Formats: sequence, structure tokens, C-alpha cells
Amino acid sequence: MKLLLIHQNFPGQYKHLAPELARLGHEVVALTPKVKKPALWNGVKLLPYAISGGSTRGIHPFLTDFETKILRGTSCYQAALALRQQGFQPDVILAHHGWGESLFLKDVWPKARLGLYCELYHLTSADFIAFDPEFSQIDSVTEPLRIRMKNLNNRLHEEVMDAGISPTRFQAGTFPEHWRDRITVAHDGIDTDLVKPDPQAKLEVTGGRILTRDDEVITFINRNLEPYRGYHVFMRALPEILRRRPHAHVTLIGGDEVSYGSRPPEGQTWKQIFIDEVKDQITPEDWARVHFLGRVPYDRFLSMMQVSRVHVYLTYPFVLSWSLLEAMSAGCAILASDTAPVREALTEDETGWMVDFFDRAALVDRLCALLDDPATRARLGAKARRVAQDTYDLRRICLPQHLAWVEGLAARTPRAPRD
Repeated sequence: MKLLLIHQNFPGQYKHLAPELARLGHEVVALTPKVKKPALWNGVKLLPYAISGGSTRGIHPFLTDFETKILRGTSCYQAALALRQQGFQPDVILAHHGWGESLFLKDVWPKARLGLYCELYHLTSADFIAFDPEFSQIDSVTEPLRIRMKNLNNRLHEEVMDAGISPTRFQAGTFPEHWRDRITVAHDGIDTDLVKPDPQAKLEVTGGRILTRDDEVITFINRNLEPYRGYHVFMRALPEILRRRPHAHVTLIGGDEVSYGSRPPEGQTWKQIFIDEVKDQITPEDWARVHFLGRVPYDRFLSMMQVSRVHVYLTYPFVLSWSLLEAMSAGCAILASDTAPVREALTEDETGWMVDFFDRAALVDRLCALLDDPATRARLGAKARRVAQDTYDLRRICLPQHLAWVEGLAARTPRAPRD
């Protein structure tokens, strides 16, 4: 087959699938603004496209988000036209449509089958738009209208989507019912052969200190440290954690930017806002046991997972982080928020413990109880790893599912764009 892959941050979710398709002998081409000139990556031909145009001053705020998607969609459309003129005719197009890039590709190749990575449909229920009242400074009357407009990109893609794939049942379930018969649930996969327990693991932290499995290490990970992933909840619990665990080291991975949700006040970061909020409650000696590692290479991330005594994972009802499943694969004892996406992966007292997202006292109490109970930690971690291997293993479970999905997509009769 000839396959075209579209992702604004390629490879993204196609990190394993794209090279495997190329290895199997398919011609795989990727259009992405991530490269400036053509390149070859693991058998995949990377072609650049540039985003043309800019946001319109004074545009209605409900349309700001959609305009950025139109700009990406038309820019990608122009690159696709040029690719068609060179004779390229894909049998299958795979796209993460969240940024609008694939809006008009069926207009270039109407006979191609379009498979979308269906990450999330924006819902207007209070559980989604007002889950955390502290950061839901919204007009309850107009916010559902804005969210409906935010779904314009999703709705237009539904008209041309031949099939979709979602990593979790929770994420697939956010899409309207008339989508779901075309959405397959299959996770991107965790390399459980790589992400595994290591009794000899070591992690260097602040001041050259080396942490090992002999240390009491509490771990917390966000792509970016922000409220959507419970950073504020964890930081507000931190003074009591440090007081009750005088020998514990707390290590945090995450950047200073914003991946999801609202932005902090101008010139500030969520990371520093919550450091400033709690630091006066923590002695300098205790603060020396808190280690912000920033964004780290994967091997350093893995070492942190492997030395973790308890891993804390908090999230709004939203996209499930790979890091939770990687913590399971690494055999971590996990304390997580009792929110819908987490409940799909973890089972209370079988593969982890859960607490109410907002209950800091319960978070501290259950964290301390788990730290004091090595037998329970070992039991939870071992079962979590088995579930990761049986459900989310990359090579044996998930990648074969994705390959079968692509084969099924290629066999479909393509849907034509509606007039």
C-alpha cells in the first residue's frame, strides 16, 4: 500500500506504527511542519509543509480556535496538491485530526481511505467544563456554546472519516454515538520489555545525590506541570507529605509550559505559582528533598519510574497519560485520582489505590499508608505490570491491533466528501 500520515508533531502517536508499516514493505510518506526539508526516518519519507496565514484581529472569540485549524487545513491541502501533482496517490491516509490538518485531504484524494486518531470530543457537561471550579472561570451560559463551536473541526471530519481509532474506551466514549461504529479502541502501546522493574536502577537528582530502590522516593510526572494533571493538588499536599515522611525524596518531571486548560497569568508559570504558594510552609531542609527534574530524556524518565516507591498520578476527566501505563509496566505502586480515565486502567486495591482528585488529606493519608506497607506495594506493582503486559504491550498486543485496523481500513469502500 501507499500510506500518507499527517501529524503536526510527527511521529506523535505514529511513533511505532509508521516504521512498522515501512518495515512491512508499504510506501509510507508523512506530511509535517516538524521538518524543514525532506528526510528519511526509520523507512518513512518525511515531507515538510509550512503553515501560511495568521489569525484575524478582532475575530469572534468562538472562532479563534477554528480559524487556526482552517489555516493548518488549507496549508496541508496545498502541500497535498503538490504531492498529487508529483504522482503520489495514497491508498490510506492516517491523521491525527485535532489540529485540522486533514480537513480537506479527501478533496485531493477522494478515493483514499481516511483513518483518524480520535483523541477526544469536547463535551459540555459540568464534569468536563467545570470539573475543577478553581480553574473553571467560565460563563455557564456561553461556555457550552463555545465548546460546541470548538467541535466544528471534529464534526467536519466525521463527514469524511472512513474509520477512527481511540486509545481508550473513555476517549472513544466522548464521541457522539453515530461515530462509534467506526471507532476501534486500541491503545498506542507500551514497550513492556523496555519499561520494566530494575532493582539496580539509579537516579541522580539535585546536588548530585543518587537515589536508588533503597530510598523512599515519591514520583510525580506531567508533560507540563499544570492543573489539568493535578499539579496544584499535589503541591498543596507537599508540605504535609514532607512533614510526615522525613526521609522521603519527592521527584517531579514536567515542563513549564501549558499542554491543556487555561494559561497562567501573563509572565508566570503554573510550576512557579504553586511553588510560591507552598514553599513558606516547608523548611529549607525539607525543600532540599524536593527535586524538579524538568523535561528529561526517556532513559532518565525510566530510571525515575524504576526507583519510585509510590507513583502519584492525578488527572481531570481527560486523555489518559502514557505515563500512568508506563508506571504500571515498571511495576510501580500507584496512587491515582479516582477519575473516569484512570478507572479504565486501574482497579482499586488490585493494580493501585485511588483517591478523590480534590481530597488532599486522603491523598496524604493513603500515600503514607502505602509507603508503610511494602507487601501491598509489591502486590499492587506486580499486578499492575501483569495488566500492562496483558493489555497494553506494544509488540504483542497493541501494534498488531493497529496493523489489523489499517488493513481493515484499506479494505473499506471510501466515503466521498459531502457537498
